[in-house]
Amino acid sequence: MDFIPIKTPRVAKKMFPNYVWDIPTDEKVIYLTFDDGPTPEITNWTLNTLEQYQAKATFFCIGNNIEKHPYIFQNIIKEGHTVGNHTHNHIKGWKTTPHDYLQNIEHCEKLFKVQVPQSDIANRKSLITNLFRPPYGQITPKQGKKLIEKGYKIIMWDVLSFDWDKNITPETCLKNVITKATGGSIIVFHDSVKASKNMQYALPKVLDYFSKKGFIFKSLDE
Repeated sequence: MDFIPIKTPRVAKKMFPNYVWDIPTDEKVIYLTFDDGPTPEITNWTLNTLEQYQAKATFFCIGNNIEKHPYIFQNIIKEGHTVGNHTHNHIKGWKTTPHDYLQNIEHCEKLFKVQVPQSDIANRKSLITNLFRPPYGQITPKQGKKLIEKGYKIIMWDVLSFDWDKNITPETCLKNVITKATGGSIIVFHDSVKASKNMQYALPKVLDYFSKKGFIFKSLDE
């Protein structure tokens, strides 16, 4: 897993206090997030699985995928979930100038409201476009500063499922989450083909495990 910790260390959170790593709370609330969609193979399955547990989540969408699959993007919103920006082309912040990085993010943001029909007033009003997660977690201090100045909330994570890692088993993916997540944790999954084997095994079991312990699942705008 390339020495990336499953649970983000406290020291890392303190080093970047302007980023959101978790949601401090005494309540039994967990925040599921899904990166890299929407994809026709996985996103609708994810929405159906969440619905079975009355769970809400946040989907960090790639602009290019929104363009290709607008109806799936609209389904995410219609189901009452929150969408966040994951750049237009899933670019790496460490290899991109601040100017190009912001342009790519703004390109994605413009698609959010374009792809929600004008007639769907309720969803257009509730559409939040200021949540951002950097692909690969790569973002430079200068990029982060400029995004915050523009009103973005940079959402990182408390727990990584590692669902994208083909070197781990589905059982390990599940264990990563249920042994590390606590109240207020922001958990990263991916509604992508690459992550599908591990995610589709782990997600229903995560929902079942924490639901039985009295937890609820909220999106990051709640």
